[in-house]
Amino acid sequence: MPWSVYNREGQRKYLTRSETLDFLRSAHAREPAVRAFCWILAATGCRISEALALTARNIDFKTGTLIIRSLKKRGKRLFRSIPLPKDLLLQLRKWLDSGVFTTERLWPWSRMTGYRRICEVMDAAGIRGDYASPKGLRHAFGVHAVQSGIPLNLVQRWLGHADLKTTAIYANAMGPEEREIASRMWAPKSRRDHREADPANAFTCQSTTDEHLLYTRPQSAPEAGPAPVMSLRTEVTSPPMLKRANIVTNFREAYCRLRHYWAFCNKIYS
Repeated sequence: MPWSVYNREGQRKYLTRSETLDFLRSAHAREPAVRAFCWILAATGCRISEALALTARNIDFKTGTLIIRSLKKRGKRLFRSIPLPKDLLLQLRKWLDSGVFTTERLWPWSRMTGYRRICEVMDAAGIRGDYASPKGLRHAFGVHAVQSGIPLNLVQRWLGHADLKTTAIYANAMGPEEREIASRMWAPKSRRDHREADPANAFTCQSTTDEHLLYTRPQSAPEAGPAPVMSLRTEVTSPPMLKRANIVTNFREAYCRLRHYWAFCNKIYS
């Protein structure tokens, strides 16, 4: 079965943006070592074994990057650099100066211990499922990077993928832009629903091609006086896909009103 962002049951294998933020908030309440471990995995998308192999020398504060040795290169000593957020760099500097990391390796844990720390923070944040794991954080990094417009070749280098096809699969996840495009199908098909819901619309056209104006005179208005003319509404409250059609409809309605008003005045003064 080819690799995908969904498992065999059709469930996603990555954390959403809101779930990632909940994970980081939950990690913020933990001890500094656990908080730093969770933050590094979420901000870099590195593998858990790659994070456990990090030392203080792997943090380049001048360039603001983290130097990671790619451990899935069949014995080759290959490194990749990943930019770190400014807040994370400042916090890492404080933790190093205060002696939070007391050994050469930043986290002298086994792989199973690191895995349990991540799962504990996930459970405290209320995140449950197949994606509530270090692998889910790595997939979340790839999905969010692609959806944020980062070039695929750059995401490939950050994640340490040997093949660009593996990185391109992250583009199959639904993002906010795709949902915005899909939301256009859920919009009203015409402005008639808006006019019926708004009783303030005193003037309407029977159809887009009918020039006749349905005019209702207020009962308190004088018999010989001209009818009030409704001003053209300039705001557009419909979805982006209907903006052009709404503008055309507004001008067509305004034309109907002006023509009827002109005929009414000529009838009085002729």
